[in-house]
Amino acid sequence: MPEPAPLRYLQAYPLALQDKVRQLIASDRLGEQLAARYPLRHAVQSDRALYAYTMELKQQHLKHAPGIDKVLYDSRLDVVRHALGLHTAISRVQGGRLKAKKEIRVAALFKAAAPEFLRMIVVHELAHLKELEHNKAFYQLCRYMLPDYHQLEFDLRTYLTWRELASSREPLLDPQRE
Repeated sequence: MPEPAPLRYLQAYPLALQDKVRQLIASDRLGEQLAARYPLRHAVQSDRALYAYTMELKQQHLKHAPGIDKVLYDSRLDVVRHALGLHTAISRVQGGRLKAKKEIRVAALFKAAAPEFLRMIVVHELAHLKELEHNKAFYQLCRYMLPDYHQLEFDLRTYLTWRELASSREPLLDPQRE
């Protein structure tokens, strides 16, 4: 019996979950299930709106975390390497002082995603303001800001799997477009 094809975005998850996704793919119901679960598309379409959205979440959950200088959609982000988004701290010498500029970049493909997915990505990147590593404290902070964080991350990775499969076949209707 041949080994099942790897699901690139879901490799870290238990095989039982991967098998459920494979079954949905085989029955051609994965897109349908995602569309039913996440029928809406968010309205945060500009970098300015994304910055405001991010700052609102930061103010709500992380008032005392370091400030953010820039938040934007980035069409150059490789979703496979950076997964969902990217946080950076760029240090520059200004006069006699060293100034760090913090940025959050979200892959541009998430402009067409469900509002729950955008919130999960922003929460993930905001958590990096306090916890740089993906450790227990990091994920506790993510769950503090978004209690169903882990389910949303799994569903987002499933959505990325579906998008990849859809792009390799005939053009299919994107569940987030409606």
